[in-house]
Amino acid sequence: MIRSFTTLAQTLNLSHAVKQLGSTRQTVRRHITLLEEAKGTPLFVVEDRQYRLTEAGEQSLPEALDILARGNAWLTGTLRHVEGLQHLSKVLPSGWSFWQQQRPISEMWTADRTLLREVMKAWALSGGALEHEAMQKVRPYFMVFRDSPAGWICVELGDSSSYVSWFGWSNARSSIGRDLGKMPGGDEFARLLAMPFDEIQRTHNIRLDHIFTQIQREEDGPMVPISYQRLLLGGRFPDGTFALISIVDRTHALRIDGLDRSEIERMPAELIMEYEENALKHE
Repeated sequence: MIRSFTTLAQTLNLSHAVKQLGSTRQTVRRHITLLEEAKGTPLFVVEDRQYRLTEAGEQSLPEALDILARGNAWLTGTLRHVEGLQHLSKVLPSGWSFWQQQRPISEMWTADRTLLREVMKAWALSGGALEHEAMQKVRPYFMVFRDSPAGWICVELGDSSSYVSWFGWSNARSSIGRDLGKMPGGDEFARLLAMPFDEIQRTHNIRLDHIFTQIQREEDGPMVPISYQRLLLGGRFPDGTFALISIVDRTHALRIDGLDRSEIERMPAELIMEYEENALKHE
């Protein structure tokens, strides 16, 4: 029923929806009726045989797509939980893979690497305000996003950020103003990848993930293994609107359930990020 709803909501054409679903007009109509009865509100209006989402339908669509993505990921083993925290993995026949495991925030206080810990201190002192004095020492490592109808838009890249040192500044600056690119796993997998961003927007909180995948460093170049810790923070622009702050620390110091350490260490050692510890400390 949810798939009938999302397909019709995206096509707004019953014939097209039926064809995509491999179903019948009667079945799709029945599914919509049952959903509307269960939710207690119309999801569509039909004018001159043209479907249009109601306000309730528009509000229901994003969560319905997330439910489908999570459901399919659960069935295939792509999405699960380890010790109560999210674990996401996807391996394609081409050899491309993506592994992401959420980690306890407390790990940052005992880790050898200090970047994310110093960012946390600055975030706490600033109350999440990007322009606060406490943020200035760590802000060069930031990648900042703003939500929009088109998705999460990159609005700032720090000179010392992992994104810049991976792609080079001239290529990286081309990403400013663009939405998050879809990775090779397909549309539903892309929705799973966006879930941590959406979580931080809802909670204005923090999240730590360990991630391993393969990313090109240049157009038409080979896929290069990359291992990194990523800290997401809820922040504020000067006008008070929500800013999503992402800090990536490329390192072999990862713990991902089900992924062999030899895979994590496939990232060339010269790509491990270096930073001057003293430069991160507040005066």
